[in-house]
Amino acid sequence: MAVGPGAVDRGAASAPSVSRSAPGPTRARSDRRPARSAPGTPSARPDPPPARAEARLRRVRLAVSAAGETRWFRPVSAHPAGSAPGAATAVGGGAPPAAVRRRHCRRRGPRAGRPRTPTGRGHHVETPHWLFGDQLGPHFTAPGGGGPRKASPVVMIEARSVFRRRRFHRAKAHLVLSAMRHRAAELGERVRYVRARTYREGLREAVGDAEVTVHRPTSRAAMALVSALPNVRVLDARGFLVPREEFGQWVAGRSDAQLRQEDFYRWVRRRHGLLMEGDEPAGGRWNLDHDNRLPPPSGAERLDTPAPYRPREDAIDDEVRADLDRWEREGEVEFVGRDGPRLFPADRREARTALRRFLTHRLADFGAYEDAVLAADPVMSHSLLSSSLNLGLLDPWECVAGAEAAWRAGEVPLNSAEGFVRQIAGWREYVWQLYWHFGEEYRDRNALHHTAELPDWFLELDAEAVTARCLSTVLAQVRDTGWTHHIPRLMVLGSHALQSGWDPRAVTDWFHRCFVDGYDWVMLPNVVGMSQYADGGRMTTKPYTSGGAYLNRMTDLCGPCAYRPDHRTGGRACPFTAGYWAFLHRHRERLVHNPRMARPVHGLDRLSDLDELLREHRRNVGRTP
Repeated sequence: MAVGPGAVDRGAASAPSVSRSAPGPTRARSDRRPARSAPGTPSARPDPPPARAEARLRRVRLAVSAAGETRWFRPVSAHPAGSAPGAATAVGGGAPPAAVRRRHCRRRGPRAGRPRTPTGRGHHVETPHWLFGDQLGPHFTAPGGGGPRKASPVVMIEARSVFRRRRFHRAKAHLVLSAMRHRAAELGERVRYVRARTYREGLREAVGDAEVTVHRPTSRAAMALVSALPNVRVLDARGFLVPREEFGQWVAGRSDAQLRQEDFYRWVRRRHGLLMEGDEPAGGRWNLDHDNRLPPPSGAERLDTPAPYRPREDAIDDEVRADLDRWEREGEVEFVGRDGPRLFPADRREARTALRRFLTHRLADFGAYEDAVLAADPVMSHSLLSSSLNLGLLDPWECVAGAEAAWRAGEVPLNSAEGFVRQIAGWREYVWQLYWHFGEEYRDRNALHHTAELPDWFLELDAEAVTARCLSTVLAQVRDTGWTHHIPRLMVLGSHALQSGWDPRAVTDWFHRCFVDGYDWVMLPNVVGMSQYADGGRMTTKPYTSGGAYLNRMTDLCGPCAYRPDHRTGGRACPFTAGYWAFLHRHRERLVHNPRMARPVHGLDRLSDLDELLREHRRNVGRTP
């Protein structure tokens, strides 16, 4: 809600593992609980073959621009004393973990990282390939289909300017840096990992004026950068199911009113043969949403579903956390939210393990309750794979193919498999394509003319300042983890922003910064189009907002709340109930002509207390709910 080489066989629920440096021992911390794997997590993989273990002894070359030197890192052995088998190679600066020996070498000869000039006939210099921080899976370095050559050196750039431009969630910054450094450790001496102030400086340090290739970046800003740089050859995007050229063919001849997600989803299903029986959808229906909208089980605090996979932090995570602490201490960057322990995969092995656990133990229960919310069980049966997909650790094909294989094997019901496939092959692909199709001007769309600033309690993730239990609970989840599932995002956070008339551009930026899976291509269509209706209906057929009755039905958040979902006025009036009617009144002239909104808009005429509701709502504008 990212196919290219590297995708798994269509009938397989899992793919072969990728050689990597396994996590080292986790260092316990007094200020946080030790990271632990969830009960029932699949056991660790067996020791790697000798050739793979021997490969871990190769030196990993990393260039650190700020220090003006090349740093070499090498494990003491494949299984250092007192560590787990295959303790991780450290990446980057800062104090090295105990399991790693550091050697500093002068930069000399071609091993300094810049391409060599041919010295005679038959000598060929491979073009370096640049990986962005969301292109971290093996399918981004796989040859064929316009990809880099098998022997191409790899360039990775850790640009500090990324974290200076925006105040990101601390857990997001940690995850991105950890994932990049884990990928560098996997690539070994094939990679030149540069830490620099900007991407331009880092690329100059890594390759000078030599040509590099890069797969199409996922943001317009990054695309503008690589397009402006000399000697950068842009390859086709990877990490998505539908090439942009094929989407262009689907779009051809369609008006904006015909670019509906349901039509696109069916087209993708047919194109890939996903959950199909011949020319018809499996089970006879394309859309099983009707089966996937159950409220939470009455009286249950949690679903009876096995816990999701939880990764174990390693020496690289320790180093990342130390770097982030130092940058904050020195005033270089500023973050929001809390960090630790890491909850989401940071390398391919962890992501594959998380996917297998979801398909094997959690997918069966996913469908029915995917729209429900439980305060004590924020994850419920959701996959927690969005960050792995958006970092490029997983290819979307292996996810949807795995779900279909589980259904065909009789391990999960069709509604669960279809709901998961829809999130990836339907919504995620749709959002990616519309991000590019709608153009840069889409960012400034504001059809409802909402201009209010985001309040401090929202910007600071100050859950304790909020009385409304739904907002307080969800905001605390974002503060602590950088994640909630799609219903709290849309029907709590997004709905409140819409009812409050907040500037959609500021709301988009907030979601981008505060969610571990948030990227420009993800949040721009999701917020401007889906959540804030700022495009006036180009993406969705109606605004997505509700009163307290919906929240009371689909969540367990209203019971202990100080406000009552059925109160429109008075001291216990629900902010969502009053806000919903005030929103409809404010935009009545626009919404009354929308077939899906005409009935609720006409409901305003039946409210005997509408004038009182509007007066109270105006008095409460700007107050913390």
